[in-house]
Amino acid sequence: MERISWDQYFMAQSQLLALRSTCTRLMVGASIVRDKRIIAGGYNGSVSGSIHCIDEGCYVVDGHCVRTVHAEANALLQCAKFGVPTQDADVYVTHFPCLQCSKQLIQAGIKTIYYKEDYRNNEYAIQLFKEAGVSVKKVALDYLAVDLNYQEKQNYVDELLAMLSDSTDHKEFEKLKEKADALFSATTSRG
Repeated sequence: MERISWDQYFMAQSQLLALRSTCTRLMVGASIVRDKRIIAGGYNGSVSGSIHCIDEGCYVVDGHCVRTVHAEANALLQCAKFGVPTQDADVYVTHFPCLQCSKQLIQAGIKTIYYKEDYRNNEYAIQLFKEAGVSVKKVALDYLAVDLNYQEKQNYVDELLAMLSDSTDHKEFEKLKEKADALFSATTSRG
């Protein structure tokens, strides 16, 4: 079995962190990495000890949930709280950072932003990243790379399709095959 790439590994960690989010509008996770080591992680959620969006709904002002601390900010604050330097570190975040988080990441000395999904990518944030010399790279998370049973699942679906190929209407079979191909198409860049 091949090992997944570092980018896939760290993005998968951020995706896992996002599952801890308490905001019902968008689940975001962020991992701060230096020298191929995770030094902090965060997800978007309420201030410790306060009411969570999952409990009472989002508190929206001007189109933004003001109840939550963003994932990137939580990761940076974790570093600040425990005295961990962020200069020249990287961040892996599930969504493109908002303008406020972008400014905080620049001020914290983050050198590369890796993100999985575009999300209201702010033009001014992009300009600030360029001015600060911060690299911004999109990383598509290959979910097959983090599914330890994907090969077994693909083999099972292939067997089912083989059994159905002779007994199913040709058009219906092609639809099933296309869906299976889409589910199991690997775009993994491992290494």
